[in-house]
Amino acid sequence: MDILQKMLERAKQNPQRIVLPEGDEPRTLEAADILLRDKIAHLILIGNKEMILRMAAEKGYEHIKDAVIFDPATEPKMKEYANLLYELRKAKGMTEEEAARKAQDPLYLGCLMIKNGDADGELAGARGTTADTIRPAFQILKTKPGVKIVSGAFLMFTPAKQLGEDGFLIFADCAVNPCPTAEELAQIAVSTAETARTIAGIEPRVAMLSFSTKGSAKHELVDKVTEATRLVKEMAPDLALDGELQADAALIESVGQKKAPGSNVAGKANVLVFPDLQAGNIGYKLVERFSGADAVGPILQGIAAPVNDLSRGCKVQDIVQMVIITANQAIK
Repeated sequence: MDILQKMLERAKQNPQRIVLPEGDEPRTLEAADILLRDKIAHLILIGNKEMILRMAAEKGYEHIKDAVIFDPATEPKMKEYANLLYELRKAKGMTEEEAARKAQDPLYLGCLMIKNGDADGELAGARGTTADTIRPAFQILKTKPGVKIVSGAFLMFTPAKQLGEDGFLIFADCAVNPCPTAEELAQIAVSTAETARTIAGIEPRVAMLSFSTKGSAKHELVDKVTEATRLVKEMAPDLALDGELQADAALIESVGQKKAPGSNVAGKANVLVFPDLQAGNIGYKLVERFSGADAVGPILQGIAAPVNDLSRGCKVQDIVQMVIITANQAIK
């Protein structure tokens, strides 16, 4: 867990303005009190101010007073945000009336705050779906230059110290794209390598996973992974990356040496890029449940500013960790 401790220290040293659109959600409010108590981030809670303060008082969350509580029903700045949304979306047919209505949605409002320079990142999803969180980010913040796809990575802290980086690996895409093309898979790989460097602080060794290793099987699904591997090598020639590799060839040194001799990644990968969402989502949950690993995420990659998603079944500690990660993305 040294990686999470380093991220915590980095966040404390350079506190970021993180907006929490679900300001009156009970777990979010408890997490906010912890984050403010420990001076991890400056928080903006969106919601009914009277309700948030009442909930905090009932639970004894004395640090909520240090948050900025933004109540859309009373804040005069709402007109500015509505105008910003209209300017951003009028070419897509959005009217001023629709912009004013949409700006009242906390998920749209959070992204507008970031776009306007009033916040550095956002975390949501304790109440809604991933699509609910991503849609406003796409429309308002858009993707990073050169990136067309948003993906979701998990930080996997496993007890298998012989694997990855002392048991630590990053899995992607486990949250967003059901069936990425070769080009999209290549972008996911590059984005996940960036997450490894800038968030986890490790030098990535990326394995493009398949059910085949170096041509051991022939299939169009294998072809997609080999093409994605070729594209990544064009996009990021200095990145340590190889594919297509089976999971054991990517992770186990003796297997990697046998199946992919001479590879600079086989047997020592610390970033695993899955060929599609089914494999990625199933894979991370199997590792989590069978090995007792801690899966932290998903970290959304590819958005022009930090916006992250929560599971609706998240715990308070999950929210705290994801705010720390969001802050680290903003610092980067």
